[in-house]
Amino acid sequence: MADLNQIASGLDTIWVVLTAAMILLMEGGFALLEAGFVRQKNAVSIIMKVFVDIAFGALIFYFVGFGLMYGKDAGGFIGTSGFFMGGDLTHIKLSISHETYWLFQCAFVIAVISIVSGAVAERINFRAYILYTVAMTALIYPIAGHWVWAVGGWLGKLGMVDFAGSAVIHALGGFSALAAAVIIGPRIGKFSPDGTANIVPPSNLPLASVGAFILWFGWFGFNSGSTLSATNSSIGHIAVTTMLAAAAGGATCILFTMFRYRKADPPMVINGSLAGLVGITAGCAFVSDVAAIIIGAVCGIAMVYATELLESKGIDDPVGAFPVHGISGSLGTIAVGLFAQPDAVSEGTSGLFYGGGWHLLGVQALGLVVVCIWGFALTWGFLKLINLIVPLRVSRDEELVGLDVGIHGVPAYSQEDGFLDLGQLKNSNN
Repeated sequence: MADLNQIASGLDTIWVVLTAAMILLMEGGFALLEAGFVRQKNAVSIIMKVFVDIAFGALIFYFVGFGLMYGKDAGGFIGTSGFFMGGDLTHIKLSISHETYWLFQCAFVIAVISIVSGAVAERINFRAYILYTVAMTALIYPIAGHWVWAVGGWLGKLGMVDFAGSAVIHALGGFSALAAAVIIGPRIGKFSPDGTANIVPPSNLPLASVGAFILWFGWFGFNSGSTLSATNSSIGHIAVTTMLAAAAGGATCILFTMFRYRKADPPMVINGSLAGLVGITAGCAFVSDVAAIIIGAVCGIAMVYATELLESKGIDDPVGAFPVHGISGSLGTIAVGLFAQPDAVSEGTSGLFYGGGWHLLGVQALGLVVVCIWGFALTWGFLKLINLIVPLRVSRDEELVGLDVGIHGVPAYSQEDGFLDLGQLKNSNN
């Protein structure tokens, strides 16, 4: 029996490390997706923000975030051990080591901050972004995550279910992105004086689509890896619901934009598939295949309307971070309370459509509202504070010339003829 346990533990460790690597690869997807959606003059700034997400996110989560999120519970609201991976972590009872578990969760926290990155693309000060990354990975995400996922978290004890993070990761990140987009304001020229939105053409849609495909691939690690076990019998079902929801989101957006705009809209289709992925993340282990299709389709349509609503309100979200993550994450969280199959969540628990009553749906709604308000309010507060330390937004000249040259001193694409005076470019910030 001891040998079998060791083999199972080894398999689980391999599974979790591999799926953590798949989730980390999603950062390549975020980089390509956002670089393709923004203008060519800001592509390097996207890549640099992704490196900030990974480098600073991993370190801060190791120093502080993991302890606040998964440390020994204090009153259901915060963890008090596990800083620097030390202290009492005996309450985390898994077949994998605490270090392996940290690695998987680290990949999640990096994904959260990457959601916000897209909403402030092309105009945020790089130094300010670093400071906000520290705030998100040290406090905003870990504390909300503790409430839902940690042993003793108050929302988890109420019965909130979020298998892989529609609420904790996507809705939190999406509403944080909304706060950031509102505070920092729209890009120069995005809106006319009368409030009419102007189209800012993406620089490279093929690049953006490859980014979406990488994200789609990584999502199988995101959802299936959340079993934390290579021998869990639900892995196949989770992968199928993930695939179906993404396909439904993309297919629905193709048909819906053909009907609404008379042409299939490529950016909407790309984001429609991602919306389906976001929506199924909370319930991928608990809902049926048909329910996954419904969730993906609804999220795809809702994303289109949410994108139009933002523009009508004068809010500039260059990559659709809020419509994709905030709206779809919210719908996916609520969908668990509607579509959870009998006994899939726990014995005697099911969604409203399966005769489970209103309890699970009510808990899901409560948890969603709390997490969204937390992300929005804390992001708003931290960005206001950061603006007192360093300017939150780049200067007008830097924005017009592009953040690649204005902030980082190098363009994304080299000139075919001649040479660039990089010294002069870098000194242009002084």
